[in-house]
Amino acid sequence: MTNLLRIPSMFSPASYEADEIYTLTIYFIVAASVVMLVVIGLLIYVVVKFRAKPGDGEPQQFTGNKVVESFMIGIPTLLVIGFFFLTARTMTHVLPPDADRQPDVVITGHQFWWEARYPGTKAIVANEIHLPVGRRILMHIAASDVIHNWWVPELGPKMDAIPGRTNHLWVTIRKPGVYEGACSEFCGAQHAWMRIRVVAQSEDDYRQWLNGRGQNAVQSTDVAAKTGAAFFNRQTCGSCHRIRGTSAQGNVGPDLTHFASRKTMLAGMMPNNRENLHRWLHDPQAVKPGSLMPRFIYPKDSINVLVAYLSTLK
Repeated sequence: MTNLLRIPSMFSPASYEADEIYTLTIYFIVAASVVMLVVIGLLIYVVVKFRAKPGDGEPQQFTGNKVVESFMIGIPTLLVIGFFFLTARTMTHVLPPDADRQPDVVITGHQFWWEARYPGTKAIVANEIHLPVGRRILMHIAASDVIHNWWVPELGPKMDAIPGRTNHLWVTIRKPGVYEGACSEFCGAQHAWMRIRVVAQSEDDYRQWLNGRGQNAVQSTDVAAKTGAAFFNRQTCGSCHRIRGTSAQGNVGPDLTHFASRKTMLAGMMPNNRENLHRWLHDPQAVKPGSLMPRFIYPKDSINVLVAYLSTLK
């Protein structure tokens, strides 16, 4: 099993919102480091200056030092007040109200994958979510089952995905690239394999991608793929999965209309190729225990034609 994800870091901001959070974090780190160095320095000074010497008697006892007490109370108070205002300022810049405008993308967390819908289009994708660079994008975040949490560290803050509630995030990506994250709210057995893959594109490339994702599935003329399509439609696959342009209109599992165009499968768990797809269809629970995909005892030939069919859905 191959881990396709590099380690994302909030210290490599790639959006305006992440920049704001990064700056605030640096302020915290600097302030905490100064306080730590002062405390360590004073500790070393006290240990050296007032260490016991042979012949010393009982040390003189004294209480109350207004200068020391003023520093001990005043400096932490000023730090708390200062960081309160810095934090409030960052929050207003990063997470202003959504102004009742239509979102650019609606993200829904499922056990254990992410769905993205693009209002005003027919595009529905799973796990690999495309966004344009250079403009501010409004994302609505929700969940279909339990609480999840959307977090792509290089793109900004976390946001809970809560059943029955819609939260929102703004993101202004500066440059094209692939940005990775994960669900950061424990949501069940496969929480650790509920990864996020955001593909940031130029406006023209994004529009071209969005138009392509809004099209129906292309029907292959390959014999094995056509046999697999017929088998898919005869079985209960369409009760959970949707393939636009066919009778499969389920909304429980991921949309498979353009399944083969994705670089990864199973929410970033492994590369999307025929070998991994065959393993998954043969025994889903052996590959991703706790997922909601049941195991169907299909003959090898049936799995082969299903793989052939799904591999043509681009």
